[in-house]
Amino acid sequence: MTAVIKAEHLTRRLGAEVPVTLVQDVSLEVDRGECVAITGPSGSGKSSLLYLLGLLDTPTSGRIWLNGVETSGYGDDQFADARLSQVGFVFQSHFLLPEFTALENVMLPMQRLGRLPPSAMTERAENLLGRFGLSGAVSKTPRQLSGGQSQRVAIARALANDPALILADEPTGNLDTVSSANVQTIIKDLAHEHGRAVVVVTHDAHFASSVDRIIRVVDGRIQT
Repeated sequence: MTAVIKAEHLTRRLGAEVPVTLVQDVSLEVDRGECVAITGPSGSGKSSLLYLLGLLDTPTSGRIWLNGVETSGYGDDQFADARLSQVGFVFQSHFLLPEFTALENVMLPMQRLGRLPPSAMTERAENLLGRFGLSGAVSKTPRQLSGGQSQRVAIARALANDPALILADEPTGNLDTVSSANVQTIIKDLAHEHGRAVVVVTHDAHFASSVDRIIRVVDGRIQT
């Protein structure tokens, strides 16, 4: 089986005279249907590693394969297309556009990619929102939604272009206990029920213990 995301010897440093190492010699793979948690102390490099895996940042050294294709030679346009078409992002803050409805927020990635006619975009967005119990919220703006509802809209948006890889950075960090449990279930189901590769950064020990595998990062390195 080809891993959805594979990294070999990733290192990310900032600065020249006194470089700061964010990620040091990290190698990993995540397959379809697998939900993996990245844990570790604050400042250990968890989010930096996630941004490298999501092609939001480029490594100082090392290589990344996305769906079996090495990304080292990508230019800006190829990186942007790969992020848009193959990777879905969920963050601690939902980052929904406040002036747009839930439906319009979910449609945005599809509009940017431009592969579907408008009617199909609308239908897909409605179906995604319905899957997460938000059929009654399609015309509501973010200010009219609870935190848990907003995060579910953000997850629907992450799925808009049917990506194989979902990356989540502290997706339950701003939620109450009930909403957090709901989002945790949704995220795990994206792997187990829908066959996506899911990588989630979390400080929540209970959440981490419920996924398939834990990768612990300390001082930018995977702790074995």
